[in-house]
Amino acid sequence: MSLTEQITTDLKEAMKAGDKLRLETLRTIRAQIIEMSKRGTDKPITAEDELSVLMTAVKKRKEAIEQYEKAGRTDLARQEQQELEIITTYLPTQMSREEASEVIERIATELGATGAKDFGRVMPLAMKELKGKIDGKIVQELVKARLGG
Repeated sequence: MSLTEQITTDLKEAMKAGDKLRLETLRTIRAQIIEMSKRGTDKPITAEDELSVLMTAVKKRKEAIEQYEKAGRTDLARQEQQELEIITTYLPTQMSREEASEVIERIATELGATGAKDFGRVMPLAMKELKGKIDGKIVQELVKARLGG
């Protein structure tokens, strides 16, 4: 079952259960996926495209939580946190920093990367392999630490 199909099924269940927060969150995600599928290309939406939509939604929620907390709006921050938790259930299992560090170490070794000048070679490969499995900021930190940047 594709992610879009899973979200549609869960959307129907949330509607039947009367779970308004889950319903609205899933509607938003589904709308973003539909919008992406109608972007004007003849290619069907891929699992990677669906994952990209989820990652964007997660990033937006995290930024909103941070802004609401700065403004002292804990009620809105709490709602964003609940939406974030709903969205993350559709993401692949998240990696630990240690696991991601091992992947980055392998990539850097394969490329023969030795210093900060190799960041531009290591980072794209690391993101390709780790996308959706760990936050991109953490990947960036780990690559910089590995390359001494």
